Amino acid sequence: MNPWLLASIGLAICLIPCGVAVFRGSPIERLLGLEMAGVIVSMFFITFSEALGNPNFYDLALASGLMAFGGGLVFARFLERWL
Repeated sequence: MNPWLLASIGLAICLIPCGVAVFRGSPIERLLGLEMAGVIVSMFFITFSEALGNPNFYDLALASGLMAFGGGLVFARFLERWL
């Protein structure tokens, strides 16, 4: 088993608390869970592509990071009305 694959599995397990925060938390905790999940998923894509030895998936990690940042800004703007 590749150390990069072990890192990918560890990052996938780290998504569980983010999911709990997104589904059961207050609005601020949901935003925090969304942002943290975006960072973890981007790192997961990088480690998984390194584990597979396929550098073509680095673009997916870059796109995921940019979309997570934009999604977090939109969600924060939406929450601004109620906070």
